Amino acid sequence: MQRAFDKDVQRIYLPNIDSSTTEAMLALESKYPDNCFAMMGLHPCSVKENYEEELAHVKEWLWKREFKAVGEIGTDLYWDKTFYEQQVDAFQRQMKWAKELDRPIVIHCRESIDITIDLVRKAKTEQLRGIFHCFGGTVEQAKAIVELGFHIGIGGVSTFKKAGLDEVLPEVPLTAVVLETDAPYLAPVPFRGKRNESAYVHQIAERVASIYSVSVAKIAEQTTENALRIFE
Repeated sequence: MQRAFDKDVQRIYLPNIDSSTTEAMLALESKYPDNCFAMMGLHPCSVKENYEEELAHVKEWLWKREFKAVGEIGTDLYWDKTFYEQQVDAFQRQMKWAKELDRPIVIHCRESIDITIDLVRKAKTEQLRGIFHCFGGTVEQAKAIVELGFHIGIGGVSTFKKAGLDEVLPEVPLTAVVLETDAPYLAPVPFRGKRNESAYVHQIAERVASIYSVSVAKIAEQTTENALRIFE
C-alpha cells in the first residue's frame, strides 16, 4: 500500500471473487477506508455446482450496504467450459441487480469477449454501464464496447510486445479508457512474471502515454476522471 501511495495511486477498487474472498476484501477496505473501495460479485471462474448459494451471498451483501460496483462478473471460456450456461445465468442476474441498484459493473471475459458483448447488448439500459476489464481485443471489439457506453480497462498486457494494443488504443477515445493492474496477475514490463501490485499502474500509464503520444500527467488526469465518473 505504501508503494502505491508513493506512486500517487490513491484509489484502489477491489473486485470480489466469491464468498471466500469477501471477508479479506472488506477487512482491507476497513483498514484503508479513504483508499480501498469494495465491489461485490461472483467471478465466472467461481461459478460451480453451488453457484446459486454463491449468488445468494452476493445478493445479500448488495442489499446490505453500498458497493462501488457489481464485479467481477462475466464469462470465461479459457479455464473451464463445464458451467458455461450457469456463468451466463449468473452474469445476467448480476447485471439485473446492478441496474436495480444503479451500480456500474466490472466485466471479466476471457476467450469470450464477443459472447459477452452480445450479452451486455441484450441487457443494455441507461443504468447498465461499467468496464470491460483487462481488455486485449480488436479495434472492432473496442468500438463495440464504447458504443455500448462502456469503458475498457487497460493493464499490464499493454506493455507486452505482442499484445497489439498499440494498434487498437489510438482508435479508442481516451475518455473511454481506465487504467488497472489486475494485481496480483499480469504485472507490466519490467516486472512481467512477478507478483503484480497497485503501484505498477504507473508503468501502465507510461505505456499508454507513449501510445497516445501525450504526457503521463495527461493520462493520469483523464483516466482518473473517467474512473471517478464510473464509480462515484
